[in-house]
Amino acid sequence: MRTWLKSASLTLAVFAAVSLSGSGVLKVMAAEPVTVFAAASLKESAEKVAESWKKATGNEVRLSFAGSSALAKQIEEGAPADVFISADLKWMDHLDKGGKVKSDSRVNLLGNRIVLVAPKASTATVTIGDNFPLSTLLGDGRLAMANVEAVPAGTYGKAALEKLGVWDSVKDRIAQAENVRAALLLVSRAEAPLGIVYETDAKVDPEVKILDRFPETSHPAIVYPAALTTDGSNPEAASFLAYLQGAEAHAIFAAAGFTVLAKTN
Repeated sequence: MRTWLKSASLTLAVFAAVSLSGSGVLKVMAAEPVTVFAAASLKESAEKVAESWKKATGNEVRLSFAGSSALAKQIEEGAPADVFISADLKWMDHLDKGGKVKSDSRVNLLGNRIVLVAPKASTATVTIGDNFPLSTLLGDGRLAMANVEAVPAGTYGKAALEKLGVWDSVKDRIAQAENVRAALLLVSRAEAPLGIVYETDAKVDPEVKILDRFPETSHPAIVYPAALTTDGSNPEAASFLAYLQGAEAHAIFAAAGFTVLAKTN
């Protein structure tokens, strides 16, 4: 009997020691990644911020990128997102009014600029202003833009062209893409001679060049709001949202060319 008890006690002790020594591993395995739905233009920056947060906390982030309109509709339909980062206020407001984001968690995170881009080999030059010769610059080609009725980069671009008096001259020659990165790709591959994208997008693609910035007065202010979703259940989501407003994240966004709007935590 004593031999059996001694053996059993030893087995329990070993099991306890293994459990304790592996508790960190078990904790990491049990922790679900924070799911973040983010505007396509944030891809590289958000990935860097997620990696930085992982190094700081050990927690994972699952990122999903698309046009803000598509992401908002997915959240509206019950997609399992914990954090939403939109490229405009419209789609965040839409979810807020529908009770799909936590209003008290909302923060205006970043700003951006829209630019006119061309393939790297293009010899085109232009100064953007009232009635600038966009149609002439296009030649027989099309202007690549994100969906002008739904995707923020497209709606900003359309607003700018209308304000500058050139929309009517090109409205039937738009190559509309599902998001801003898809529009950028059309120019990068020289499938479109010109495109309107965010300045931060142009900076990550060596196959395009910026011809000029659109005046900030020609379109609504470009604001990227972020918020927790009401259906999100990950307890680390609030921590990641706070991290997005911290110095480390701000440095990453600023290096990519974004304007930081949120105050540093």
